Amino acid sequence: MAISISMVLLLLVLAVIFLRNGGLKLSHAIVCALLGFFLAGTSMAPTIQDGIAATANVVGSLRP
Repeated sequence: MAISISMVLLLLVLAVIFLRNGGLKLSHAIVCALLGFFLAGTSMAPTIQDGIAATANVVGSLRP
């Protein structure tokens, strides 16, 4: 678990640096994908999933 959290933090820092530099290249996209996979294995995954589902429900209920 400690290795997963360390990896998540490292990948999060790298993703933020890549995004702030302006361009998201293939290597940057791979780092972001790895961040997602490692986040899915943490205890935060259900909270993130619930938040995304709630946001999708709100957006889906909007009528133009």
